[in-house]
Amino acid sequence: MGVVSRGFAGRGRSDPKLPPGQYLTKDFPVLSAGPTPRVDTDRWAFAITAETGQEHSWNWAQLHQLPSETVTVDLHCVTKWSKLGTVWEGVSLDTLMAGVESAADHALVHSYGGYTTNLPLEDLLDGQAWLAYRYDGTDLEPEHGGPVRLLVPHLYLWKSAKWVRGIQLLLDDHPGFWESLGYHNYGDPWREQRYWGD
Repeated sequence: MGVVSRGFAGRGRSDPKLPPGQYLTKDFPVLSAGPTPRVDTDRWAFAITAETGQEHSWNWAQLHQLPSETVTVDLHCVTKWSKLGTVWEGVSLDTLMAGVESAADHALVHSYGGYTTNLPLEDLLDGQAWLAYRYDGTDLEPEHGGPVRLLVPHLYLWKSAKWVRGIQLLLDDHPGFWESLGYHNYGDPWREQRYWGD
């Protein structure tokens, strides 16, 4: 009978909530592709633009008039850290999309500061995504994407665009900032879709 050493068999994940290749962190690392935009709430606005060009928009006051949800979710960064049990408050994309007519299958998210990321539209619906403006009971700090960020916790965190200002609905997929530079087009942490070819 053969013997398999621990090193050969590998190590199991210490927590079943951790996707492969991730480690647990208690803090909240700040990673950004550029400088942190400072967007005052009196000039913040968000728009969903259908493929026809029809625009649905909300300012800060209008966003806060919509029904909000408090959700507890796990976050997974492509740089291999995970933070479990984070608490957010915001508006579901289902609420924002309720009055939008579209035949689109794809979305390109736009942020203040010029950042973009792409997602299948279906990943923004059915209780999977929010416009979040509070984290852990307090208003969202600019370093973490405030005043409002997209929250799509089932994908790597770069898909949860900080400082979000709009979503463009598209018939065809268009890679965003990191996707154009070699990151995976989809970014499922459970399949370790970090980079092209993963």
